[in-house]
Amino acid sequence: MSENNNTAPSVGATLIIITGMSGAGKTIAVQSLEDLGFFCVDNLPPVLIPKFAELIEQSNGKIGKVALVIDLRGREFFTALSESLNYIKDHFTIHCEILFLDANDSVLVQRYKESRRRHPLAPDGMPLDGIRMERKLLEDLKSSATQVIDTSTMKPSVLKKRIISRFSHLESSLLSINIMSFGFKYGIPIDADLVFDVRFLPNPHYIETLRPHTGMDSDVYEYVMKWPETQTFLTKLLDMLHFLIPQYRKEGKSQVIIGIGCTGGKHRSVAISEYLGKMLGTSETEAVAVSHRDADRDRH
Repeated sequence: MSENNNTAPSVGATLIIITGMSGAGKTIAVQSLEDLGFFCVDNLPPVLIPKFAELIEQSNGKIGKVALVIDLRGREFFTALSESLNYIKDHFTIHCEILFLDANDSVLVQRYKESRRRHPLAPDGMPLDGIRMERKLLEDLKSSATQVIDTSTMKPSVLKKRIISRFSHLESSLLSINIMSFGFKYGIPIDADLVFDVRFLPNPHYIETLRPHTGMDSDVYEYVMKWPETQTFLTKLLDMLHFLIPQYRKEGKSQVIIGIGCTGGKHRSVAISEYLGKMLGTSETEAVAVSHRDADRDRH
């Protein structure tokens, strides 16, 4: 709260700054947060953020959840973002988070081609030139973000579910635990807090009848689970997670993302993720969501 303001602050007010690469999904993020009851403002100049924060606290709880989109359309004000956020931290009681949306260059170029839009930093040039310039400008902001989501392989519906899962905890005190299977050959999820490699387990890919299916199918699931090394690994992994998750909560985290990886992200990692989804989240203060990033990549 401002030092010279005698108005009682709103309790638990939250401000989400949505930013990131142009074309990475900020519009979907805004729509998702609106569905959660956030008051959303698009393209607000960063220099106005402190004034907006003051209005939030003076609302006496009427405005408790706000999301602001800050991107390079307002690049003349963009350098003021860091100063504005530091000012909020020093003068207000509002909880502030930065949601940074990213995607790899080739995906962003393809999205620009499909939408026939021009990149804001290269209105008369090639989209890739603008993308590279933008990525350089946003390096420091990305490193300070509280949440980074890579949308390169995400459908809009998946991104929406991810954001809702991430911020729905604001309606309660739940710790959100997201378990994500993935394939190492497609890259490690950049937003994972913990990553575990299960490529040492026997691979259903080499069983002809199992190859077309995923770890969500009972035959594949049972094949992965039947091995002694699988059971030993799961016992040790659960023991570790039962220790780590409360420590994350103690540090004030509202979400933990656990990545489980195998070669293609189709069999072993999917089965292990499904198992963890059943075993975790038994506490009333935890909510578990399981997703499979690469399970359907090679299905036609």
